[in-house]
Amino acid sequence: MNKLLISLLVSVGITGVAHASGDAAAGQSKVAVCAACHGANGNSAVGNFPNLAGQNEQYLLKQMEDHVSGRRTIVEMTGMLDGYSEQDLKDIAAYFSSQPVVIGQADAEQVEQGEAIYRAGLADKGVAACSACHMPSGQGNDPAKFPALSGQHPEYTLSQLQKFAEGSRDNDPNGMMRDVAGKMSEAEMRAVAQYIRGLN
Repeated sequence: MNKLLISLLVSVGITGVAHASGDAAAGQSKVAVCAACHGANGNSAVGNFPNLAGQNEQYLLKQMEDHVSGRRTIVEMTGMLDGYSEQDLKDIAAYFSSQPVVIGQADAEQVEQGEAIYRAGLADKGVAACSACHMPSGQGNDPAKFPALSGQHPEYTLSQLQKFAEGSRDNDPNGMMRDVAGKMSEAEMRAVAQYIRGLN
């Protein structure tokens, strides 16, 4: 059932393309406040803050919109988007999406397990492969608003998996990530997070 739902959502995302209509050049002048945590080009120097560089434009826009509307609570971003228009958010998303992500070094001891989960899932637990939505190379699916994962900090990835598992983050479509993360052990989450850091 999970695989069917994922397939349907991916198909709907691909056929229901809606562009974010952001202007990357305009966005560059609007990201000064973002740079303190995410880096001027979207590559964060601190693992607790996500890399935004190379992230899918529509996914970034959705997360900012969800935060502004209260659909997603990001404590560290409280007040950060106040005063920004919808077009500003589109421009910021376009700017960060256009920047190259810096791929990191994965923990060699966890790569094998992490890759197995990312590419094949956990059949005995009913966990679909991460690559089904986030693609084999980790570029995600922009029309479906599924995020790119390639190069993401393991600390951030782990924290988001934990939040989905406990339900404190719930802005995933149809509870997909809550279902997946809720069936994973912390060790499995850590392995996947490490693998994603070096995924290219």
